[in-house]
Amino acid sequence: MTGTPRQILTDGPLLASILALETKVWEALAAGDPEADGRMLSEDFLGVYPSGFSGKAGHCSQLADGPVMAEYRLSQARLRVIAEGAVLLSYRADYRPANSRSWNRMLISSLWEKGAEGWLNTFSQDTPETGA
Repeated sequence: MTGTPRQILTDGPLLASILALETKVWEALAAGDPEADGRMLSEDFLGVYPSGFSGKAGHCSQLADGPVMAEYRLSQARLRVIAEGAVLLSYRADYRPANSRSWNRMLISSLWEKGAEGWLNTFSQDTPETGA
């Protein structure tokens, strides 16, 4: 690939604002709020998870019976600026699922794209961190 290298941000206002949007998704998971979750995802959202692929409906429907997260911590965030209006947020999530005492850890990458409705999450991939 030629041209100007893409920028990777480890701090600053753009990273903070995108991380705040990502946090709203986690807050919806902790609150069991499918409407709040759905407001953050594009209609053509694609999730790639250890359990398989999911669209927006699947992501929101996991909240039908209430919260799926009890606690979470997001860290090591970095933002790759893909193009004007497209950024890739990557970070580590330590979380405790609802009805569990055990903490899990994932490395997550979420593509956020800015359109007429503002920033929406269009793609997310979760990779279990195994320490290997």
